[in-house]
Amino acid sequence: MTQPHAVAVYTQPNCQQCIATKRRLDKNGTAYTLVDITEDPDAYDYVIGLGHKQAPIVVTDAGDHWSGYRMDRIDALKEN
Repeated sequence: MTQPHAVAVYTQPNCQQCIATKRRLDKNGTAYTLVDITEDPDAYDYVIGLGHKQAPIVVTDAGDHWSGYRMDRIDALKEN
């Protein structure tokens, strides 16, 4: 069995894809940290540095990251 990865979700207010991502992570029982990029300039700079310009941005401690609602990638994080 593999160890679950720490997950951070970078969001912004009124973002439907952010809401859907959080809902799916919750449904799957995946723990995550939520960061509002409109209130944290360092977090904003970090995700821009990763090359993302669309919220949500999901980052795992394994080095994976993506933007937008990606059900396939979210489900791959599901804890066993």
